[in-house]
Amino acid sequence: MQQTLSILKPDTVKKNAIGKVISYLEKGGLTVVAAKMLHLSKEKAEQFYDIHQGKPFFNDLVEFMTSGPVVVMVLEGEDAIMKNREIMGATNPKEAKPGTIRADFAESIDANAVHGSDAEETAKREIAFFFKPDEICSTAAK
Repeated sequence: MQQTLSILKPDTVKKNAIGKVISYLEKGGLTVVAAKMLHLSKEKAEQFYDIHQGKPFFNDLVEFMTSGPVVVMVLEGEDAIMKNREIMGATNPKEAKPGTIRADFAESIDANAVHGSDAEETAKREIAFFFKPDEICSTAAK
């Protein structure tokens, strides 16, 4: 079993599409093992996206991610990172396959509905950024 981080971005929350997006993830074979809604502060968003600091889109990304509440989740399943990325679809919703979250819910490359970890080390770091170990209700045998 593998874990990954998923963020339902402010555009998804604003559209009241939380349950719809989670159903895509669950139908795709992933299990939500931790979840919480929060409003990111500018400082927290800058810390989370620090790998993009200095890039032209950084300030817009931080502004967008702080524009409303988000839902952060830990997803678990076989090959969860890749599976989540397939379910999300391409970053640019115009390039996302029909039936993916971004094809069905994203407005633009910037307001693209969801975030998902891109690798195992990234997932571990991102999960730890938002969740304490005792907040995660893993289904994997311990």
